[in-house]
Amino acid sequence: MGQILQMTAWSMTPPEPYSFFHILLSLAGAAFFLCLAWSLSRMCQKPVNILFRCGLLLAASELYKQLFLTVVVHSGTYDWWYFPFQLCSIPMYLCLILPFLKPSNRQIACTFIQDFGLLGGIMALVEPSGLMHSYITLTLHGFFWHFLLIFAGIFCFWTKQTDQTGKGFLRTLPLFLSCCLIAFCINWIAGPDTNIDMFYISPYYPCSQAVFHQIALKTGILLGNIIYLSAVIAGAFLVHTVLNLIFATGKASTVRTDNQK
Repeated sequence: MGQILQMTAWSMTPPEPYSFFHILLSLAGAAFFLCLAWSLSRMCQKPVNILFRCGLLLAASELYKQLFLTVVVHSGTYDWWYFPFQLCSIPMYLCLILPFLKPSNRQIACTFIQDFGLLGGIMALVEPSGLMHSYITLTLHGFFWHFLLIFAGIFCFWTKQTDQTGKGFLRTLPLFLSCCLIAFCINWIAGPDTNIDMFYISPYYPCSQAVFHQIALKTGILLGNIIYLSAVIAGAFLVHTVLNLIFATGKASTVRTDNQK
């Protein structure tokens, strides 16, 4: 296994954020996966199966990343900073359990993937510092992962697996806050001497996310974390609202067409 991982350890100079590489790959990748989501949504009879396979693809790529980081980058030592329980990791788990959920819970999960997953995918491409690595495969993994989040979120929307009402968004909040609580407990139990920062809400260090790090330095860690999580919720609500407007416009257009017939 180690030899196989070493064979893919192609080094590179980490690309600069907003460089030609970053902008071109982001636009091309997002456009491709949006087109793929549209195409599959038009022909797919069982959207849950597609989302489950998306979860398998995410899981396989994450397994490769974890092994590569442990074996190649850190010489056999596991770095808990990369433990897969961030906001952008949750859609992977949800996609994998979708076939086993009741329809009502499945709709909540798909709405979460649409709102929070799509937000995570977009924001990672907008602020890509966490995607740039000194290895080609790790850099491509970071972009590929967030392209898949965009795919899954838009696919859920286009296949009407989500609840586009305001109540539908509110129903995702217990799931989000539960994940935040789990992340906070992991960070707290691990202690200040570890390198764990799930959801970027460590009780020991200021939030490491751009802009919010500076806010936490001024407001304190606890208030900074609350502001950060509030901003995430607001961002997800904005995604939900914009897609709801698109959904309502498309629905009204369909009604007008039917009436003309």
